[in-house]
Amino acid sequence: MSTATKTWPAPAKLNLFLHITDRREDGYHLLQTVFQFLDFCDQLRFSLRDDERIVLETDCAGIPPQENLVVRAALLLQSRLEQRRGVSIWIDKRLPMGGGLGGGSSDAATTLVALNRLWQTGLSTDELAELGLTLGADVPIFVHGHAAWAEGVGEQI
Repeated sequence: MSTATKTWPAPAKLNLFLHITDRREDGYHLLQTVFQFLDFCDQLRFSLRDDERIVLETDCAGIPPQENLVVRAALLLQSRLEQRRGVSIWIDKRLPMGGGLGGGSSDAATTLVALNRLWQTGLSTDELAELGLTLGADVPIFVHGHAAWAEGVGEQI
């Protein structure tokens, strides 16, 4: 395993304002909202590997690794690489699951941003946000990483 280990925060978000404007046929709500990030966060630690494996270490029970948004984000970004790289990811889960703070989406976005830098993929923030939208409606706001007005399902920032 490589010695390059980096820790990244995955912040919680709070909707300061939320107005539902419509509902799409796929069940997603169209909305207008203001997102604000909090200092309260999960911590994700990334260690580059010498192989192509994505290894997740977490004490969150009940979610199979292949369904975890962090693993899905890493695999999604890895699929964009010409030469595949591996990583071990440790999650210090502080945000409650299902608590409405965006913990899973934040973890996925943090994974995309961190691995984009560590794997030197060179994708822009907008490209990462587009990838993130395939993982969840809140992921793009976390990729952008700042308070914002959002519309649509949350992806129009």
